[in-house]
Amino acid sequence: MELADKVALITGSTGGIGGETAQVMAAAGAEVVITGRDARRGATTVEAIRNKGGVARFVAADLADLTALRRLAEEAGAVDILVHNAAVFPNAPTVSQDVESFDAALAANVRAPYFLTAALAPAMIAKGSGSIINVSTLGARVGMPGLSVYSATKAALESLTRAWAAEFSPAGVRVNTVVPGPTGTDGVLASAGEEGTRRLARTTLLGRLATPREIAEVILFLASDRTRFITGATIAAGAGRPAI
Repeated sequence: MELADKVALITGSTGGIGGETAQVMAAAGAEVVITGRDARRGATTVEAIRNKGGVARFVAADLADLTALRRLAEEAGAVDILVHNAAVFPNAPTVSQDVESFDAALAANVRAPYFLTAALAPAMIAKGSGSIINVSTLGARVGMPGLSVYSATKAALESLTRAWAAEFSPAGVRVNTVVPGPTGTDGVLASAGEEGTRRLARTTLLGRLATPREIAEVILFLASDRTRFITGATIAAGAGRPAI
């Protein structure tokens, strides 16, 4: 198994793309550290992985809380793979955006990945290997009304990918970004509704939404040694969406 003897920490991994990423990495042999705010959902994800013979554990953490973030880094220990998937998703026109949700998005989407990386990268550097994967959004490159804050935080995360690649890759630690296109997570399906889902599907060249598993497979690919010569890259998994 290609991730045998590796430890992977995936933020926001109690469901959706993060949960599927945990599943595929565990199936590939990694010991997976699940983290999120919902202990019940975390336990469900861990149980699903263990039922298939995988190895997983859950560490509860609110990534907007720096104390919780430091505790997560300590409890996770040395990791080989770090996936920054968790995010806060404010949705408001700029003229209506409140300061509280603005600050919450910056804390969860930029500050948390920054300081979690700062805490965990030294062990990767000392080992001479590691893979850090940031999960972004099409909104970081395509203007979308109502998503100014979310898009800006993800654009910042993409910029961090390039900076971290320049800092860490000479020591053997690769850093890349995955940009999912419209994906049929439970949250998207519930918020968009049937007609909204059809409209989203029509924005892709394939005429459908991605499944969370399809995005997870791209993340797995970047985590594996199959991509050991790829760093500082932004990989679009959007069925051509950035092109149209």
